[in-house]
Amino acid sequence: MQTPYLIAAVLAAVTGLAHSVLGETLIFRHLRDGRLVPARRAPPLRERHVRILWATWHLASFFGWAFAGVLFQLAIGRPMSASLVAGAIAMAYLGGAVLVLVGTKGRHPGWIALTAVAALTASAT
Repeated sequence: MQTPYLIAAVLAAVTGLAHSVLGETLIFRHLRDGRLVPARRAPPLRERHVRILWATWHLASFFGWAFAGVLFQLAIGRPMSASLVAGAIAMAYLGGAVLVLVGTKGRHPGWIALTAVAALTASAT
């Protein structure tokens, strides 16, 4: 067991969780009107800006959790195959694509690029 990797993995996972929970609690709850994705305007931001900020906020957490997974695999001494790392990357990008797709009702093209990265990464292994 590689203790520094394990501590880093736990710290990355907890940081991602704290980032999402605190963002929802301190920022996005004020912009929510009963729906999953906040949509209230917050001048000078329009509804569409609030929605993409929400998706991007949580995208950082998804990426942090993917790295936490890789760090955990290093901690337990699992050989780091390309397919393991690619799987973590593909899942993080796919999760991000769903966030942007749902968060912006498909209006922000970022979900297309995120999906393409996920698909290409998954298909290459």
